[in-house]
Amino acid sequence: MKKLLLLIAVLTAQMTVAAQIASGPMLGYVDMREALVWVQTIDRAEVVLKYTDEESASVHYSQPVNTAYPTAFTAKLIADQVEPGRSYTYDLVINGREMGLENHRFTTQALWQHRTDPPAFTLATGSCAYINEAQYDRPGKGYGGEYGIFEKIADAQPDAMLWLGDNIYLREPDWSTRTGILHRYSHARATPELQRLLAACPNYAIWDDHDYGPNDADRSFIHKELTLEAFELFWGNPSFGLPGMGGITTAFQFNGIDFFLLDNRWFRSNYKVAGTEKELLGKQQIDWLIEALRYSRAPFKIVAVGGQFLSDLAVYENHANYADEREYLLKRLNETGTPGIIFLSGDRHHTELSMLTLENGEVVYDLTVSPLTSTAYDPKKETNTYRVSGTEVGERNFATLHFSGPQKERRLELRVFNAGGQLLWERVIQCTPAE
Repeated sequence: MKKLLLLIAVLTAQMTVAAQIASGPMLGYVDMREALVWVQTIDRAEVVLKYTDEESASVHYSQPVNTAYPTAFTAKLIADQVEPGRSYTYDLVINGREMGLENHRFTTQALWQHRTDPPAFTLATGSCAYINEAQYDRPGKGYGGEYGIFEKIADAQPDAMLWLGDNIYLREPDWSTRTGILHRYSHARATPELQRLLAACPNYAIWDDHDYGPNDADRSFIHKELTLEAFELFWGNPSFGLPGMGGITTAFQFNGIDFFLLDNRWFRSNYKVAGTEKELLGKQQIDWLIEALRYSRAPFKIVAVGGQFLSDLAVYENHANYADEREYLLKRLNETGTPGIIFLSGDRHHTELSMLTLENGEVVYDLTVSPLTSTAYDPKKETNTYRVSGTEVGERNFATLHFSGPQKERRLELRVFNAGGQLLWERVIQCTPAE
């Protein structure tokens, strides 16, 4: 009887601790000397990250964070006692009790520079993740579905995940109040099928209109400071916004590949208003991007933006609606002569690869990956001059980008999978060595 009572007490304690987590843990950025772990608790709690070096067995603890109602009970815990190229198991300590998480680990980026070629790695990506909530959705059939796609992405064992916008879908009761915005984030983040992917690899993100505000929202959206605050609370990017500019723009390097995460909402004008300068990214952001691309020595430069850039169809929210700015950016790309530029975009509820050869001979790609769980549309109803034949996908899907090979002969393998994990198409891009 005593053993039974002890067992019941132990199980009850474990369930009590487990019940304190609303969603997560999620890995945010992971660099050589730091890693970020995010979690959301159900109520107020003191949360500490415990992480153990798998090689030396040394145990470290993060600084404690107290979750609270004003910040949606979220916590960002920093592992700042790590070394490059090492693997760490991690656990959460909530109100003094260890969670006992199993198979939770992260590996810091290797210090390969001046020593070896960069490690091979795989990035998973996708956009448009709608999670149904009937009482707030439009009447009728749910717009979202096949949430198991998140499990399939986790099964692919990516080294990082890049969310390409519309990662949540703010609805009419949501976008006008802080309460509604935080509810939408909390509801989406708690999706059971999502939890393994969040914990499995570093997660980086940009936004599009449905994270930023109402459908097709632009810089006039009155509550964009609230949605920016929520984006910062729920994502673990290394930074948010260029100095003095606002928004979510940032950049990071992962195993020798440079990533530039753009903001296509904060500076976006309404192109239908006469007399208004028509800009989507804004000249300041574009000029920063051009300089950053020119500075980069990475064989591939990945530029993530919420909507399609290369497509010449001036429909919906494509960059082609801002023809002068699109041409300005293409002109600047041509002038820099920077090889290996790959745009990653979302928004369109279909997937396709676009390709354009600049006057200088460099090839620019735009891989649009959409949707993850939202309703899909048929891309064959549109004519995109720059579409690579055979890359159209009109069902829920995700993509992986696998980088491998020596630094000066880097190879990129693009693969697109449906919601069931079936390979739909693949292409290979070989880098052109920089000068």
